Amino acid sequence: MASTAISLSLPTFPSSSSTVKAKPSIFSHPHLFIAKNVPSSSLFSSSTKITKQIRTAFKIKCSSASFSNTLPSALLFDCDGVLVDTEKDGHRVSFNDTFNEKELGVTWGVDLYGELLKIGGGKERMTAYFNKTGWPDKAPKSEEERKAFIASLHKRKTELFMALIENRLLPLRPGVAKLIDQALGEGVKVAVCSTSNEKAAIYTLAANTLGVEPSSCVVVEDSAIGLAAAKAAGMTCIVTKSGYTADEDFLNADAVFDCIGDPPEERFDLAFCGSLLEKQYVS
Repeated sequence: MASTAISLSLPTFPSSSSTVKAKPSIFSHPHLFIAKNVPSSSLFSSSTKITKQIRTAFKIKCSSASFSNTLPSALLFDCDGVLVDTEKDGHRVSFNDTFNEKELGVTWGVDLYGELLKIGGGKERMTAYFNKTGWPDKAPKSEEERKAFIASLHKRKTELFMALIENRLLPLRPGVAKLIDQALGEGVKVAVCSTSNEKAAIYTLAANTLGVEPSSCVVVEDSAIGLAAAKAAGMTCIVTKSGYTADEDFLNADAVFDCIGDPPEERFDLAFCGSLLEKQYVS
């Protein structure tokens, strides 16, 4: 089968209708990205809250394999933590590189950053951390100057994060490319959905845009919030836990894994996604 890649773009992008051989249509939404088969010279690019800055590229070869009789109409992927571990491998690294450049003597380890993520916003995160542990010697003393100092750190952190993206240094999580490959090879529609709020609405929007029934969709999520959103949209949901969501409650998930995985350490594939739908229809 010919080599293909996924093309995801903003602010408008091609999507497919409810038939397999569909002509492109244009639909614009800041947090929804529809994938379709395109020439191998194309790139996979995504711009989200990840996020809003991620532009990465990888090529996927479609494979033809034998699957169960039931296949999802669509695979819907959350972005942060599912496709790429952006917090641990992207934002955290960029914060540390910024601290190192400014010679602040500060390093945020993996576990510490997990705790700091409970504080929303990068500037707020740094401010809270310095207020608790003490401000660096090179930091200004007045409150207004400290706000400007934090803003400058955050600006530099964003620049370094962008460099990671542009140089394609953020790796896909194990098995992501494989599962998308299988889906495209079998004519299953693929979309990436990312939003910090109204998550259930984004999954409903994806199903409507793709022209598929929510009950025939399989969502891959990494968080309890995302799981609840998928279920609220009436969809089957597989959780692939990420480093910062491992201890969350996934009791209502249809399946829970540490990752999708590549052979020989594969956790699940497209056939498994279909088997979950078969169980749903039997029940």
